[in-house]
Amino acid sequence: MQGEGPSLGRRAGFVRLGGCNLHCTWCDTPYTWNAARHNLRAELTRTAVAEIVPRVLRGNPELVVITGGEPLLHQRQPGWTSLLSALTAAGVEVEVETNGTLAPTSGTTAAVTRFNVSPKLAHAGDPEAARIRPAALQSLLSTGKAGFKFVCATADDVAEVSRIAGRLGIPPTAVWVMPEGTTAGRVTARLPVLAEAAIAAGFNLTTRLHVHVWGDERAR
Repeated sequence: MQGEGPSLGRRAGFVRLGGCNLHCTWCDTPYTWNAARHNLRAELTRTAVAEIVPRVLRGNPELVVITGGEPLLHQRQPGWTSLLSALTAAGVEVEVETNGTLAPTSGTTAAVTRFNVSPKLAHAGDPEAARIRPAALQSLLSTGKAGFKFVCATADDVAEVSRIAGRLGIPPTAVWVMPEGTTAGRVTARLPVLAEAAIAAGFNLTTRLHVHVWGDERAR
C-alpha cells in the first residue's frame, strides 16, 4: 500500500528504480544509490519490462508507484517508455515519486496520473542549488498533476516549506508535510509538532503508514 502523500492508504504495486542525483543524510533507501555503503552491482539488476509488469500487477492494484532513487533520471531510456505504455494499457493509475530536480518530458507527463514531488530541505544535507531547482519544480507544478511532499522533523522545517512554496507559487493545498523517521515511534513523536505547524500554514499532513505497520522492512 502507498504509505504516504496524497494516495495514503491505497493498495498499490511498486517499481523501485536505482540511481539518485541527491545524497540525503537521512535517506531510507541508500541501497539504490550509495556505492560507499552498498554493493550496487548486487542491489540493482536489469529486469525486462515484460517481467516487471506482471509482477507489479499481482494482486490487481489500481495504482502503481514508480519510485527510487530518482525515477526521472531514467525517463529518456526506452525501457521507461515501454514501462509507462504497458502500465497505461493495463488500466492502472501511475504515480511517480520524484525529488523535483528534473522536469518531466511531455511523454512522461501524458502517461503519469500523479507526480508525488518531494523537494528536499536544508536538513537533507545537499546544497540548496542542487536540491531546489525552480525551473524543474515549476514544470512539475504546471502539469496540474503534482502534489508536493516535504520531509520535516521540526516546526522550523515547516517554516522552511512555507518559504519555498511561497517563492515558487505552490499553493498550500498542494503541499503535504511528512515526518522524517524509519520507526513508528519516531514518526509518531514528530506528528503533533508538525501537525500544529502544518495546520497553521494551510498545508496537508501525511504520516508514513508503512513505517507504522512494518518499520524499516524492505519491500514494504
